[in-house]
Amino acid sequence: MSQTDLAFADLLADTKHSAVHLEMRDSYGIGEEATEFKAWLAGWRPSPEPGTWWNEFHTMVRDAVARGVEFRRARIVSEPVSDYIRYEHSCTYQNIAAGESVRWLPRRKASDLALPGNDYWLFDQQVVMWNHFTGDGESAGPEVDRRDTVAKLCTTAFEAVWNRATPHEEYPIHPA
Repeated sequence: MSQTDLAFADLLADTKHSAVHLEMRDSYGIGEEATEFKAWLAGWRPSPEPGTWWNEFHTMVRDAVARGVEFRRARIVSEPVSDYIRYEHSCTYQNIAAGESVRWLPRRKASDLALPGNDYWLFDQQVVMWNHFTGDGESAGPEVDRRDTVAKLCTTAFEAVWNRATPHEEYPIHPA
């Protein structure tokens, strides 16, 4: 399990009410996902059968939702969307099946929002886990931040994005 996965699992274990995730990159190149993305570009599509794609992350989300944690994920994307975002959109049914609510916000509609400089998870509006990335989109490791002012900034930013964003099932992605 990666450092990011361990940090996430530990923080999620203590979460009682909410976990929100703000993603702001147009591409990522993280481990096994990079291999899957290359296969997707070549025409492979994941089977919708849960036994073929369900993983430890999905189990953690499902278990947290079962104990009352609300999961929301918002993605700010450039339009027209990148191939990576097309891929991500096509696999989002997996997040939803695990119990997440997902919304998409075109970057042009986020121009007047005050946003943090990095993607993050926010747990119970109190603890931030920054997701740092290299220029190539690989994980540069997480950073946990427990400052109240930072949690407030991330809460306000996420809610502003969420309120403007389009629910996954209504956000159209057109084939390349």
